[in-house]
Amino acid sequence: MPQSTNGLDNAMVYGPTHKLGLIRDTSIQPFMAKEEIFEAPMPQGVEKLTVTVDLNYQLRPGDVYPIHLKTVEVLMGKN
Repeated sequence: MPQSTNGLDNAMVYGPTHKLGLIRDTSIQPFMAKEEIFEAPMPQGVEKLTVTVDLNYQLRPGDVYPIHLKTVEVLMGKN
């Protein structure tokens, strides 16, 4: 879903009456490869992290279609 701002700063806003500019577009287009990077602060001392990504398609509320599920283990400080 596109993440929007009010144009005054980088804070995300909600509601069509407040959206004036896009921060970034995280939507996934059909048949197009896309790579996203998400950053989150981790507490000191965390060495290993398990990340699960669950990708679903939702046409309308209540209609959820699973597409992909992936779990990876990440060692902190290593790329």
